[in-house]
Amino acid sequence: MKKQDAINYIMEYYENGEFLKILSQAVNMRTLSQAEENQTDLYAYINEFMIPLLTNMDFVCKSYENPVSGKPPFMVGHRFEDEKLPTILLYGHGDVIYGMDERWGDGRSPWSISSEDNKIYGRGTADNKGQHLINILSLKSIIELKKGSIGLNIKILLEMGEESGSPGIIDFCSENKKNLAADVFIASDGPRIAANIPTLYLGSRGVFNFCMEVNLRDKDFHSGNWGGIIKDPGIILSNAISCIVDHHGKIKIQELKPKEIPEDVKSSLSSIEIRPSVSNSSPEIFEQWGEPGLSLSEKLYGWNSFSVLALYSGNPVTPTHAISGSAKAYCHIRYVTESDPLKFLPAIRNTLKKEGVDDITLYEDKSHFMQATRLNQNNSWVTRAKKSMEDSLGKKITILPNLGGSIPNAAFSDVLGLPTLWIPHSYPSCAQHAPDEHLLTTIIQEGLQIMTGLFWDLAE
Repeated sequence: MKKQDAINYIMEYYENGEFLKILSQAVNMRTLSQAEENQTDLYAYINEFMIPLLTNMDFVCKSYENPVSGKPPFMVGHRFEDEKLPTILLYGHGDVIYGMDERWGDGRSPWSISSEDNKIYGRGTADNKGQHLINILSLKSIIELKKGSIGLNIKILLEMGEESGSPGIIDFCSENKKNLAADVFIASDGPRIAANIPTLYLGSRGVFNFCMEVNLRDKDFHSGNWGGIIKDPGIILSNAISCIVDHHGKIKIQELKPKEIPEDVKSSLSSIEIRPSVSNSSPEIFEQWGEPGLSLSEKLYGWNSFSVLALYSGNPVTPTHAISGSAKAYCHIRYVTESDPLKFLPAIRNTLKKEGVDDITLYEDKSHFMQATRLNQNNSWVTRAKKSMEDSLGKKITILPNLGGSIPNAAFSDVLGLPTLWIPHSYPSCAQHAPDEHLLTTIIQEGLQIMTGLFWDLAE
């Protein structure tokens, strides 16, 4: 029996509609981690969907309460064959964001899958139910083909709160190091570089969220009576932001940027081309945005970025001719491993003080903090995975030093001390966190081939 037999088997499984049948069951469950009233659905995904699926694959599973009181649960599954065999830790998250039901096109519902051309629509198809099901069902096909023996020990960690910032995952991994011990971590989340480019990434940029507030008065005052002689919080806040970043998105405070891009990262990114997309679901790229002198791939994967997530003063919906008493901005910094997030707020405070911008209160939003991580590209597990992926597909793959977004990878790389391999089964225009979220059938099929081949090769 050869690897190609296993790949052929999983493709027959897909063609028979079995994958979409199981994905449909997952999407039907409204696992909203951001809505406290949906805790029942989060537990149901573990107890009524995932545990029965894994139990039929000879996993022993258990659900766990979150170390942070009131936050979403975890599940750990074990499938042990022999202590002499390598152990792989898999990961996925079963929670999703709000459905935004009324904004989906052509009568589609976020809570049931629908097919159109090359797209499978549904909330969670791309982020992350479809992705971790590709990995699990690839394992299932090998178990069936080999009559129960994979040649690997497998552990699976499922969390139900990733869309809420993965609360408790660092503590959970710290408390369960022995239970989660493995030789390598393999998971799927986020997008490929492009729909037609299979990708392996080795970590992620971190995310540091913070708020800027100006609170001067407890009520508004008519601008005709007071304009020009009282402070305007909106103007003060706008000037504070302009001290951090210029009108082209270039960060102005050195402590908020890495000193340089390491040579190995720069070399890896030199072959990655970020092309402006013609897709209706993709924004237009402005090549002059951000740090001058860097390529698009260096800006996205090798550098830091500053963003204003929300900004308000007064009532934007029904503005009146009055000067507001307060203003607030929610901001964040995506940062790479060469930066120290502990220096961000002190550096901003010092800059505002030097510029004479007063009345600003800064504080970190710790609920969504994630540490930047990056595995060395010369790690032997990277070499193995790359070779296997290219052999299974018959074409080159792209290795990314880290994802441009943020994932809770520090729990696995730093707390558990594992080499981390992320193999995404989605693409940048999948509309995750938006209406009409979808997976491409071409990527689903390639993902099943990649993961089946990878598990087969690691066992061999």
